[in-house]
Amino acid sequence: MDLNAIRNRLQSLQNKKGGASKEDRSKTFWKPAVGKQVIRIVPSRFNKQNPFREVMFHYGVGNKTMLALTNFNEKDPIVEFAAQLKKTSDKENWTLAKKISPKMRIFAPVIVRGEEDKGVRLWEFGREMYLELLGIAEDEDIGDYTDVMDGRDMTIDTVGPDVTGTKYNKSSVRIKPKTSALSDDNEQIKAWISEQPDVLTHYKKYEFEEMKTILMEWLEPSAETEEAAEADPTPAVVEAIVPKKKGFDEEEFDSLFND
Repeated sequence: MDLNAIRNRLQSLQNKKGGASKEDRSKTFWKPAVGKQVIRIVPSRFNKQNPFREVMFHYGVGNKTMLALTNFNEKDPIVEFAAQLKKTSDKENWTLAKKISPKMRIFAPVIVRGEEDKGVRLWEFGREMYLELLGIAEDEDIGDYTDVMDGRDMTIDTVGPDVTGTKYNKSSVRIKPKTSALSDDNEQIKAWISEQPDVLTHYKKYEFEEMKTILMEWLEPSAETEEAAEADPTPAVVEAIVPKKKGFDEEEFDSLFND
């Protein structure tokens, strides 16, 4: 038995705490740092017609980030519950429906110039950046900036909280005026196209009944959960377990879902 190997594996599993470690995520996902970085969006191996992948997430239900099952063309209990809430005229129901409805995040496969040895990583961004990138693609003078032979690099300029006045960074994009090849090495290009991470495999997929249980427990916390909150009323815990809507039992809850 290799004790060193066992210790290393134990440490790796402990660091993950049920999800990918920060180091593991950095191998798959790229996040712009404050300053300027040059990247190239490459064609997606999952859809050569469109490099952008729209992925829907549920945030904050049960203090979890969950892939919406609609990403897999499956029924999603949280989506169905939100739809039922919107059928009422209750303002609180509409507010809750908006809160739990899935939010879109976009992922694009990129090569970061100067870090080509790290291969293709996924750049995650929101609606504002998405619209900017789509607008650039629509410009007839620019064309397909993902073309492997005649595409364009782009500069991502990111400012920090000291400039944005929020706790978040903000990025803008500037397309390079000259076209260029993705790489001078055709074999490298082939590898970058074929060896791309699949974003859907890097998040846990919760099954329908599992998500349904998480939703109900979040809406109607158990007495044990409420007692735990009173014993340790930190803001994060309290926010996660505060019941959002009371007054129905499990049978009534089940009846809200579409057949």
